[in-house]
Amino acid sequence: MKKIKLISAVTAFAAAASMMLAGCGTTADTNDTTTADNADTTAAASEAASEETSEDTAAEDTAADTAAEGDDTAADGDQSLQKVLDSGKFVLGLDATFKPMGYTDENDEIVGFDIDVAEEVCSRMGVELVKEPIDWDTKEQDLAVGRIDCIWNGMSINASRQEQMNLSDPYMKNEMVFVVPASSDAASMTDLTGMNIGVQNGSSAQEILEASELYTNDTPITVTAMATNVEALQQMELGLVDAVFLDSVVANYEISSSGKDYRVLPDGLEEEEYAIGFRKEDQALRDEVQKILGEMKADGKLGEISTKWFGSDITTVEAAQ
Repeated sequence: MKKIKLISAVTAFAAAASMMLAGCGTTADTNDTTTADNADTTAAASEAASEETSEDTAAEDTAADTAAEGDDTAADGDQSLQKVLDSGKFVLGLDATFKPMGYTDENDEIVGFDIDVAEEVCSRMGVELVKEPIDWDTKEQDLAVGRIDCIWNGMSINASRQEQMNLSDPYMKNEMVFVVPASSDAASMTDLTGMNIGVQNGSSAQEILEASELYTNDTPITVTAMATNVEALQQMELGLVDAVFLDSVVANYEISSSGKDYRVLPDGLEEEEYAIGFRKEDQALRDEVQKILGEMKADGKLGEISTKWFGSDITTVEAAQ
């Protein structure tokens, strides 16, 4: 009996040991599996973290590039366009008697070809056009001190203005001509020798006339400078000057619109082109206006305005592509 009990005890002990060993084996397998799973999870997390870090680095690089571009712009110090956009106003300086480019009409409104073009440019920029009459003889000073944002009024390109201003591309051709009363004996420029010629003070016409042989020959002309072309033409009507030297655009418009008995002599002194003048440092503003003019040429709006004032598109702006 005792022997049987002993055998049973041994058998039971063996079974228990076997179960314990089996249990240990299962735990080891589970631990191995868990460890492997943890290793896989850690690796995946590492890879994800690495990808996220790469994405963050790429984003930081892009932001750095953008910031660098902004820093370059800020370093240039050119806030001219932004200043106009922020203020909502674009101030245009002009001689308000310069027909048909910009002048005061019978309703005391400043109108003209340049004004219509500038109004359209401002509309596309989303700002208001402010028309500021100035003394043409001091236009450069008005621009330099910031009283106006540009000079836009049939302004001819010359070396002095190129040096003092940041000019737009030419937008119209012009030539300087002599206007005389219909009753004048002068048939050509050479007949003006020794005569009194009226001209606008501070204009390129004055510079050209005073540099010509008519002014420096043995029987020179007398140059009488006046505030405006209108005043010069009035003085000619009164017989106080014999002729007026001015822009062909102005001369032809005056003759056709006013019905005055004037003649344009067949020969002049020099061909010119008109441009808009900005401050030297205002490149951003200058470029934006130039871009819009190109777009207006391309979509036909510039030609439409030119036809209104001159009967056809006589502008020379290059169309935007």
